[in-house]
Amino acid sequence: MKKITVLVAMCCYVLSLSAQDYVELDYRFKTGDAFELQQQSRSETYITVNEVIQRTTRDYNTKMNMKVAEAGGGRFLLEWSYSDIKFNFNAKNQNIFVDAKVANDQEPLQGALKLILDQPFTVELQSNGLIKNVNSLDALMDKASAAFSSLKADEQAAYKKLLKDQFGTDAFRSWLEQLLVVYPVHGIKNGTQWEETVPLRTGLKGRIDLYWNLAHWDSQTAKIDGKGNIKTDKIETFTVEEGIQATAAIEGTQTTNYLINRESGLPSICVQNTEMKGEYVYLANRKKQLKKDLKVPVKIVTNASYKIKQVK
Repeated sequence: MKKITVLVAMCCYVLSLSAQDYVELDYRFKTGDAFELQQQSRSETYITVNEVIQRTTRDYNTKMNMKVAEAGGGRFLLEWSYSDIKFNFNAKNQNIFVDAKVANDQEPLQGALKLILDQPFTVELQSNGLIKNVNSLDALMDKASAAFSSLKADEQAAYKKLLKDQFGTDAFRSWLEQLLVVYPVHGIKNGTQWEETVPLRTGLKGRIDLYWNLAHWDSQTAKIDGKGNIKTDKIETFTVEEGIQATAAIEGTQTTNYLINRESGLPSICVQNTEMKGEYVYLANRKKQLKKDLKVPVKIVTNASYKIKQVK
């Protein structure tokens, strides 16, 4: 009888150790929780048109606030707003630098970004990290576009496209989908890999196959390594500069390292690197002086880092 008791105790001990090897990760917020996010990123695009290399750079230094407006039923309504935006755009010997908090009557984009500051929009998020929708951001872009009203029609169109491409609903949702880990619905252990696929939403059409791997976890944090395989749809068209229609045959990879705060599920620190290359095909358009389709080699490199801290 004593041997049986010892055997049962040992089995319970082994099961206990086995259970401790697994961890359940998800997003855990309470109504009223508040967070601050800081982003620094640089994106460089190189395209070669008629053997001439054109370089476009985009630098972001932004701060955002996120407040939990509703929590329950496995979903959260998150209220986001920009608290600071510094944006630098350089292309074709034109440089646009904007600090949304500094007045600059000579730069229309500054006026638009100033109208975005401290204006709320919402994100509906499931507890596993899937984004259901982003609301009110397009309306905010329309409101901010009032800053372009004094420009010529073609200039207005160009600035509206730049604003939407960088800060509109699709741009924000795509950025957030690549920042947040989508957690599995079951417990995982070190070495577990899981995946999710999300569409490309910013200009290029296609998808990103995201893979995550739990490298380590403890009572407070989890270290997760991420990889994304990016592939565009070769048939779908999109618009490049000057209204030219194009298709894209581009592939690439994204590597991400996350330090997750287990209390909230959000990354305290995230470092992300993306590299894509392939070619655009500018479609023939006599109005744009393109007598036939033009193949344009392209390379895109983006490096970004994020910090998120809870303030309430």
